[in-house]
Amino acid sequence: MKKPRELERILKGCANHRRIQILVLLAKEPELTLDQIATELDIDFRIASEHIRRMSYGGLVLKRYEGRCVHHALTGRALDILTFLGKLE
Repeated sequence: MKKPRELERILKGCANHRRIQILVLLAKEPELTLDQIATELDIDFRIASEHIRRMSYGGLVLKRYEGRCVHHALTGRALDILTFLGKLE
């Protein structure tokens, strides 16, 4: 089992309804840019950016740089969390 601090960082990465929405969105449509995420969820770019930053810090999102664009995809850990959340429904 991971250390409590590591678990806290992971859980904080998905401990918000917007972050859960982003997880679901990226599971359906991987490789979205920040603009695309903000547009899809109808939220401000800066808010989307902060959520992605926290998710990345928690090891839930990978960033792939392509020129000036940054594409976002879920990690295996994020997919495990989505599976767990699906079992809670």
